[in-house]
Amino acid sequence: MDDRYPDAAPDSPVGPQLRPQSLLLAFFGNHVLEEGPLSVYSGSIIDVLARVGVGEQAVRSTLTRMVGRGLLQRRRQGRRMYFGLTPHAAQILHDGRKRIWHTSAVNDDWDGNWTLFGFSLPEAWQRQRHDLRSHLTWSGFGSLYSGLWIAPGDVDVSEIVAELGIADHVKIFHARADAATDIDVMIRDTWDLQTIAARHTAFENRWIAHVGNPSGDPLATHLRLVAEWLDTIRTDPRLPARHLPPDWPARSAEETFRRIAEQAGEPARRVAAELLETAPLQTS
Repeated sequence: MDDRYPDAAPDSPVGPQLRPQSLLLAFFGNHVLEEGPLSVYSGSIIDVLARVGVGEQAVRSTLTRMVGRGLLQRRRQGRRMYFGLTPHAAQILHDGRKRIWHTSAVNDDWDGNWTLFGFSLPEAWQRQRHDLRSHLTWSGFGSLYSGLWIAPGDVDVSEIVAELGIADHVKIFHARADAATDIDVMIRDTWDLQTIAARHTAFENRWIAHVGNPSGDPLATHLRLVAEWLDTIRTDPRLPARHLPPDWPARSAEETFRRIAEQAGEPARRVAAELLETAPLQTS
């Protein structure tokens, strides 16, 4: 690998310390989302997360926080507590599945268009400003100037604007760069390419040994693999490949991800089917 993209040091010998919420969302996205409106017994969830090193107390407190944040709904059945996805969380996971499984990490088909997003929020709107920046980053935007963000392609931001209630404070344009604009320089100035590349390199270096070597717990492997990959691509804006170095590491990292996901996916589903205790999700 080109030494311009050094490996980011992992947070532990087995990889980064993923938040329990990230692992829980990966669990629901992998094994609950497509199975219909189901709720899962808390004991099953605890058993699954234990396989990736998350303790029972951390799981229980994270489940409680996710209920409070409107991501999960819970109901008691006898002495047991069950948790299921809220519609909001289901939509988040559908978006994540699309990004993981149907959208390449490498943007080979950019058409030359850009989306410009300008905003000016009231000073007191600190939470909305933070949420907006998080949404924009996930959607591939980078900060061109203060209050003006840019993303490659025609990006539909209507849901972001509606969810945050900021329609009166934003201006959105779709445009092409003038010939006087050096796009390579603009990209380097707007996005931290070295950090983005290092995250892909670190992912591949952690996982490459698993290719063709399906040993260990397939459920734990698949859960951590998907959670780590989503964490890796979350801040990757999918910049036009033609304006990136030819050895851009996202391509080989994605190939590694897909090969391991394919070899671990079906065994992980079989283990989950045996392990999980579920019940129909009751909606009010």
